[in-house]
Amino acid sequence: MKLPASLKSVSIYEYCLFIVFAIYIVFPIDMPLQIAQYFDSALGMTIMFCITVYLFLYSNPVLGILYIFVAYEILRRSSNATGRVAIMQYTPSQPKKDAELKAMNPPKERTLEEDVVALRAPIGRSEPSVFSESTFKPVADNVGGASLI
Repeated sequence: MKLPASLKSVSIYEYCLFIVFAIYIVFPIDMPLQIAQYFDSALGMTIMFCITVYLFLYSNPVLGILYIFVAYEILRRSSNATGRVAIMQYTPSQPKKDAELKAMNPPKERTLEEDVVALRAPIGRSEPSVFSESTFKPVADNVGGASLI
């Protein structure tokens, strides 16, 4: 039986990783909440991306492809453990929220008071004020040194 050349150069550590990755993908192993919080963060995703790049560059490419599936399962199981999936599924989008708010706040109709005020007190549509000149000049008396107290 002839093995492909890519499988002849696989080390024992890579075989062990193949087995561990296959077991993790096949069996529904639950992610503990303490660990899931780290994987379900931006830092955890960045670390998994770096591991993927490392496996593609410095090990067998089949191991890198298998790790992509493992990383997907890790992210899926950790988001199920932390509850982020439920939050994302049942949180409405902004257009849905806007439509609900628009339905709750119908357009405002003018009331009778507003109509009467617009009719009787047309602010901004009246003639400009006319000031009249008068000869009256008020006179202030001398208070004679009076104090405020």
